Amino acid sequence: MSNETARNMLYQQFVANNAIDPKYYDKYVVKRGLRNSDGTGVMAGLTNICNVHGYVINEGEKSPIPGKLVFRGYDIKDLVENAVKENRFAYEETVYLLLMGNLPTHEELAAFTELMDENRQLPPNFFEDMILKAPSRNIMNKMGRALLSLYSYDENPENRSPEFEMATAISIISKLPNIMVSAYQVKRRVYDGQSMIMHPLIKGQSTAEMILSALRPDRKFTDEEAKLLDIVLMLHAEHGGGNNSTFTCRVLTSSGTDPYSAYSAAIGSLKGPKHGGANIKVNEMFTCVKEHVRNWDDEGEVADFLRKILNKEAFDHTGLIYGMGHAVYTLSDPRAVILKANAEKLAHGTEFEKEFRLLESIERLTPELFAEKKGDIKAMCANVDMYSGLVYRMLGIPEDLFTPLFAVSRMAGWCAHRFEELVTGKRIIRPAYKAVMKEREYIPIDER
Repeated sequence: MSNETARNMLYQQFVANNAIDPKYYDKYVVKRGLRNSDGTGVMAGLTNICNVHGYVINEGEKSPIPGKLVFRGYDIKDLVENAVKENRFAYEETVYLLLMGNLPTHEELAAFTELMDENRQLPPNFFEDMILKAPSRNIMNKMGRALLSLYSYDENPENRSPEFEMATAISIISKLPNIMVSAYQVKRRVYDGQSMIMHPLIKGQSTAEMILSALRPDRKFTDEEAKLLDIVLMLHAEHGGGNNSTFTCRVLTSSGTDPYSAYSAAIGSLKGPKHGGANIKVNEMFTCVKEHVRNWDDEGEVADFLRKILNKEAFDHTGLIYGMGHAVYTLSDPRAVILKANAEKLAHGTEFEKEFRLLESIERLTPELFAEKKGDIKAMCANVDMYSGLVYRMLGIPEDLFTPLFAVSRMAGWCAHRFEELVTGKRIIRPAYKAVMKEREYIPIDER
């Protein structure tokens, strides 16, 4: 038997032994993906941390509305607009809000920012032993492994006191950007054949400034660039308890496991292309569009190529236009609205302006083309991934770090949800699975 034949047989067995007849899902009213038939999520818990609002139920039917994202009662639009108005960095304030439940005073914010600054350094020999000697091609993989390794550097990692949980959360949120950049630099040297540049940390920098300073060989960046990255971090910091990675964190927390395990699992979830990894798929699709559309200003030509994508004739043949549509948002994703406006400002007058206009065309045309293909009109908006890749590229951030930056930001939300699960959850999360296989009589090995 050839290797190819053996592989085909294994594949066929894999599919046959793991496939379940779809009729059973209807028969037993199984809500796949924990989704109701109308696309809304199955109610699995309560939270005071975040509200992701994109529709209302009107007389039993889901009606689209402009999207809202609310952190601890505060609209993300207000948080970002006031940070811009006051010309200051506000990601650290957002972290404080999510962890503590209230907006800080000047004194509280100054003390908290200093605390984060003090916690950025990695433990002695951690970089050499856990990152340099064990590189990974995938930065998300390395970040997850590094978080698990921090357990070994903790004198009492099984402590469940509020003081320990808060100190551990602040430590991890502060260290993760350093871990991300360090893992990336090692990956460049080991797998890309490029120089590894390791800058020392500069005391007093915001998280956004620290990331740009550590990434760029000359350490130079503009205040406008750093403030834009700060906004990106704010927008990605939290998105409700039902998203896959946050729910993963809450599931592990409900088992009573340590924070390092719970947060590492959340990173593993975010790594998936159906979740945090979607920003890379948008970038790959956008590259494909740019290569195959000769005149980016010709909406007819753009529409023709998008039709090919929808018809599974182009790009990855899935029929998906990445960056469009969301599980909750219908008319608009507030994160995408804010990011788009700021991306347009930074792109204006640069070589990225034409790319921004092309993304706008994709956003505008996709709902029409989707309705044309499906025969119905569905509320569909651009999600945050549509413009995040362009912003990252304008900031000189490599694609390797698109999803890791998402994780760096979202760690604040994961920590807040772990706190809430510890205090209010009380029960291990255990949904039911209906067994549909038939019992079989055991056959001795010689008779098989």
